Amino acid sequence: MTSDTPADTFPRQYARTLRYTVGAPRSFAVAPDGSRVVFLRSRPGPSAGGPTGGDRANLLWTLDTATGEERIAADPVALLGGGEEDLSAAERARRERSREGSAGIVGYALDGSGRLAAFALSGRLFVTDLTTGSARELPAEGPLLDPRPSPDGAFVAYATAAGELRLTRTDGSADWAFAQPDAPGLTWGQAEFIAQEEMSRDRGHWWSPQSDRLLVERADDSPVRRWWIADPANPDREPAEIAYPAAGTDNAEVGLWVLGLDGTRVEVRWDEEAFPYLARVHWSAGGPPLILVQARDQRSQQILGVDVETGATTVLHAEQDDAWLELFPGVPAWTPDGRLVRITDEGGARALVVGDHAVTGPDLHVRSVLAITDDEVFFNASGGAAETDPEPGWIAVGRITLDGKRLSWESANGAPFTSVSTAVHAAGITVRSTSEHGRPGAVVQVGRDLPEGVVVDEIAVIESYAETPVITARPVFRFAGERRIPSAVLLPTGYDRERDGLLPVLMDPYGGPHGQRVVQAHNPHLNSQWFADQGFAVVVADGRGTPGHSPAWEKSIAFDFAGATLDDQVDALRALAEEFPLDLGRVAIRGWSYGGYLAALAVLRRPDVFHAAVAGAPVTDFALYDTHYTERYLGHPDERPEVYEANSLLPLAAGLERPLMIIHGLADDNVVAAHTLRLSSALLAAGRPHTVLPLSGVTHMTPQEEVAENLLLLQVDFLRRSLAG
Repeated sequence: MTSDTPADTFPRQYARTLRYTVGAPRSFAVAPDGSRVVFLRSRPGPSAGGPTGGDRANLLWTLDTATGEERIAADPVALLGGGEEDLSAAERARRERSREGSAGIVGYALDGSGRLAAFALSGRLFVTDLTTGSARELPAEGPLLDPRPSPDGAFVAYATAAGELRLTRTDGSADWAFAQPDAPGLTWGQAEFIAQEEMSRDRGHWWSPQSDRLLVERADDSPVRRWWIADPANPDREPAEIAYPAAGTDNAEVGLWVLGLDGTRVEVRWDEEAFPYLARVHWSAGGPPLILVQARDQRSQQILGVDVETGATTVLHAEQDDAWLELFPGVPAWTPDGRLVRITDEGGARALVVGDHAVTGPDLHVRSVLAITDDEVFFNASGGAAETDPEPGWIAVGRITLDGKRLSWESANGAPFTSVSTAVHAAGITVRSTSEHGRPGAVVQVGRDLPEGVVVDEIAVIESYAETPVITARPVFRFAGERRIPSAVLLPTGYDRERDGLLPVLMDPYGGPHGQRVVQAHNPHLNSQWFADQGFAVVVADGRGTPGHSPAWEKSIAFDFAGATLDDQVDALRALAEEFPLDLGRVAIRGWSYGGYLAALAVLRRPDVFHAAVAGAPVTDFALYDTHYTERYLGHPDERPEVYEANSLLPLAAGLERPLMIIHGLADDNVVAAHTLRLSSALLAAGRPHTVLPLSGVTHMTPQEEVAENLLLLQVDFLRRSLAG
């Protein structure tokens, strides 16, 4: 659909559609028998939120794999009787951790047959029969979080904001507390802050395949230091109290229990002093439950098998790394025949391991495991450091036999290395989502495996109701310089070199861990293209420390954020200037979060290269950031205080000689506003002029439409004025 409002600008459309995600299908699952695909998507057509795809409320949908027919399985408007959603503080915090900006049904879980789906809506519990589309509310103590049906469909387990884990029967006959906190700060069945924010683990309870017991996290955050987030624009409101484990301080104490429906309780035991982080939990029919536990410094970890009768654990695999050990989606896990599947850094590459053998080689950089069948593993990979790759940024879906002898690619266009793809797979059905840099959005294809296992027989394309952007991104991809830094360059639409000459440059990086910006997809480059259309040559460079290249590339920033990440921005800029119309006398840089840190660092440390910066929600002092993230890269502050000093922006404040705008949401509980305020105070004490833009009521995300739009406009105005001087 195309916006039919002539006055619709890119900044407003971009904000209203949550970066064009509203209306796009997402969160796919395939029923174990392959009969249906389940997914979330908002309804099509005009709404109060925007001209076309502005309705942020997701519905639950199914697609019949025999006919390709789509059907609504649950509609939040009907279930709530047209009323507004009422989100608890715990649910708002959970959505902030997962960067969830949509509404309605934002997550669901299936029973073992794939017939019953459970989900939370406005803090209440609902289930729906996916074969009939009949949804109903179940008795539950709200507000609740993370409902999950038992594999046999008889029960739903869910956590509550009060810290309980509760069970309810799906026939509606009973609801009761299964585990209750007996002291302040305790929770059962919920992932703690660090697991959600930094480990990508948002679950806290797991059903056994036999539906007779659960593995349940017990977390005690009473040791965690308390911070208070105030709302200065509303001084009549009490500050919000948060438990924030800053670098070097205490984490929550996390344990794991096996709770039986027969009332038995067994504590899972491992060396929690040596390995305090519970990073991964997996329970399938392929073997005993698996847990992955990490040391606090994340340089050692163990994969443990759990005896559910005694709680004893057995070390199945142990790893060590001089820098750190990365966590990956989908592993560790079992194959159906009981072989351990994991991803490891081996021989300079990131490899997929089945049993005792690596099944991928140095030409691939494995990123996640998507599915495991009787014969194959489906996984995401990119090219890593392969010198043969003509362009950076591709991410493909591979499938490899368990012995590693046959590798094939799931590709929408026959060219898996010019796109970004991911997939889910079960029972011979693959749902593949593919984005390309020359086409907005993603194409979602549902296909059935053919006997040769190389291509799929298409069943249907799941339609997207997302709005078509009012601008078109035109990234040009390059490996820049001797280090082959993955880069994208975007020039103004209609640019003519003879007519327009050299352009002022805007570096637009994230530039840090877990933040790949240079990808072979269209929509991720729209923001940069809009800035280009304002008269800039925009450069996006993924230097050392960013993912998708090689283990050595990622880990070269160990104990030094401020070195390689900034050096690579400079090197990419200078290398690309040999080919593109970049005016090196007018260079600005902007970024958010780590990108905000990098932008401020650039003008503070390299004013000879960078002439202006916009730093959004920057980490300015890593002693104020959380344990798991910060200590992974910089070590413990008590052991390496000099590293924290060397990577802090505060000691550099007196050297500012270029224009700097700092933007920060005052309600941010991830990178708290104290980061910006401390840097501003240091700049003021040194007599250095700068601009601070505080955003009242805004968190680390900026979902508010007017705020997000005006932020872009204000940045452009600041950058134009700064580079014109």
